[in-house]
Amino acid sequence: MEFSGASPGRHRPFGCHGSRTVAQLASEASFARLMKIMRICCFAFVSLALLRNGSGQDFVNLDFENATIISDLTSGYYPYAVYASEAAPGWTVTGFLGPTDLLYNDQSLGATSAALFGLNSTYSPPPLDGAFSIDLYGGAPGPGAMPPGASISQTGLVPVSARSILFIANLAGGSPTLLVSLGGRNIPYSAVSTGPGYTMYGGNIPVFAGRSENLTFTALEGVNNYCELDDIQFSPSSVPEPSTLSLFSICVLLLWWRVKRPYQSPGPTTVGRCRSAGAVHGRWRPNLRC
Repeated sequence: MEFSGASPGRHRPFGCHGSRTVAQLASEASFARLMKIMRICCFAFVSLALLRNGSGQDFVNLDFENATIISDLTSGYYPYAVYASEAAPGWTVTGFLGPTDLLYNDQSLGATSAALFGLNSTYSPPPLDGAFSIDLYGGAPGPGAMPPGASISQTGLVPVSARSILFIANLAGGSPTLLVSLGGRNIPYSAVSTGPGYTMYGGNIPVFAGRSENLTFTALEGVNNYCELDDIQFSPSSVPEPSTLSLFSICVLLLWWRVKRPYQSPGPTTVGRCRSAGAVHGRWRPNLRC
């Protein structure tokens, strides 16, 4: 028996047309789910990007190499006064010329100041690294309106992987004259290594990772508090505590002393001398006293 509409000699299995329809529907459903997942991922990506932009940008110009020198022709300290926004982009500076200006290739002899040191300067030290470094001078206590010491600061996003902050500095007054703060909290730091004309310092900051915070370096008041600063960076490695470094140094010194100590053959013991004397006379006297 043949169904109407069927080709002569051919039979269409029951349900064949329905099976193709189900497969097509399943394929369309899978495609719809895939598109939904892609829309969700795109939305999440855009949301994270907006959240990142809203919470803070990355820190910039941490090595001070983005400086553009434009003199402030209206300043009484021309040509040594330059616009801070161009000479130290990303940073807010304080000092007797700040926040509008900062000194360039010159040092204050008394007033609290922030300065940018460049190459081939007559009146300032050379940069610690590269073409530019920042110098913060605590200076003598000034009028009430003057800031308590010189500082540079900026707000940025601390990398998620950051465990410590490192920087190189030449601290004329020693490390207590420079304060480092992140998110309004002072960061204890210690010497990590030394280089030509500078010391690298580091402090641990794991609690600030992934957060937008204000970073500030401040030279405290003091006529000898010159703090030249450069190469600020966030590191994924923690800085060993000073006590750990001291213990490690002591162990290294002891090991070096033990290796370098000349070998001395131990002399004969009292018993050995007595036994040798007995052996010379051809007899053994175990109770011989020396």
